[in-house]
Amino acid sequence: MTISIYFVLILAGVTANLSFFSERLFYLLPLKRGRKAGGWRMLELVTWYFICGGVAYLMEKRLGPVHHQKWEFYTVTACLFLVFAAPGFIYRYLWRRTAAEA
Repeated sequence: MTISIYFVLILAGVTANLSFFSERLFYLLPLKRGRKAGGWRMLELVTWYFICGGVAYLMEKRLGPVHHQKWEFYTVTACLFLVFAAPGFIYRYLWRRTAAEA
């Protein structure tokens, strides 16, 4: 069970940053303007959150009975997912710009 917890945490860390490292929509579809706007990145972030949550749900279901969660659980996991996305955000919007100005 410990391995599955680490797997979900690593999966969340990777998927939270995926939208910041590509200019394509979900790494597949090129956009007309060539650059992805912040709204597209947020849509990808929310989608990756639900995909990661679905994987975690399937793993929990495989290990035993699924525990019913209330809204507090989803609020905390969404905030944790945003914290996991901080390195990608810093890379895309803060670090790369200051490096280009120097």
